[in-house]
Amino acid sequence: MLDKITSTEKKATRDGFGQGLLEIGRTNPEVVGLTADLLGSLQMQHFKKEFPERFFQVGIAEANMIGIAAGLATAGKIPYTGTFANFSTGRVYDQIRQSVAYSHKNVKICASHAGLTLGEDGATHQILEDIGMMRMLPGMTVINPCDYNQTKAATMAIAEHFGPVYLRFGRPNWPVFIPENQKFEIGKALLLAKGSDVTIFATGHLVWTAVEAAKELAAQGISCELINIHTIKPLDEEAILDSVSKTRAVVVAEEHQRNGGLGDAIAHVLAQNLPAPVEFVGVRDSFGESGKPLELLDKYGLAKKDILWAVKDVLDRKK
Repeated sequence: MLDKITSTEKKATRDGFGQGLLEIGRTNPEVVGLTADLLGSLQMQHFKKEFPERFFQVGIAEANMIGIAAGLATAGKIPYTGTFANFSTGRVYDQIRQSVAYSHKNVKICASHAGLTLGEDGATHQILEDIGMMRMLPGMTVINPCDYNQTKAATMAIAEHFGPVYLRFGRPNWPVFIPENQKFEIGKALLLAKGSDVTIFATGHLVWTAVEAAKELAAQGISCELINIHTIKPLDEEAILDSVSKTRAVVVAEEHQRNGGLGDAIAHVLAQNLPAPVEFVGVRDSFGESGKPLELLDKYGLAKKDILWAVKDVLDRKK
């Protein structure tokens, strides 16, 4: 199965969001868009051009944007808010908690430029805590797709899901490898490759990094089961337990702090149901810095070599 996972082009996941928003806007007249002065960065200009009466530019006023979105949802609309992940969560957490999550409003909080791969804008704009913040909110669905096609499909799928959603994606061009016509199922993990020695759970940009690592490990005779966890909440516990019951060794890879993210969520499931050794590929309790995306991933321990080391470490523990 690994040999069939290939990429011939690169596109930003934020571009997948922009195209998905446009297409769902064409089929669902209740969808509306809002942005906080970041129209082009979120690729929402296509939606605005075709549906100007359904688009709201609120300016640099993110808290107000969330309040407006909650009001629109109360009136039966399906609002998609768009700004950087840092501003989508850290700057407006109170408004999300009180006006969206608490009353279970049908608001889609769409967040670009997440993680270290925002790059040169540096630590003040990068956010590595957002998954933890959002998955702790009762009733909040948290989705972190891995490439252009999956982001586009997720953007369209969340319109059919009633309730608040946090959709996280990124800035850089990234390999496209998920089939264009693959159905996106909220809460359903995607098995990319079967294996018997170790399970690698990955999310977002690090799914492709995990693919590359699994191919190198296969050449060394190590059989990796690779699973794309695009929905972090609700978590597909059945898929996790089915896989770990075979491999009895786990690596989790994510562009996020080790604290509070996918790794914590999976470790919680295993602790309650199926204890197994786990290694984590994530940022070690640190802020980021300005730099090139790939160089930052390498410096902060999120590169292919880090997944390779984690696999070998967890296999040693398994013995």
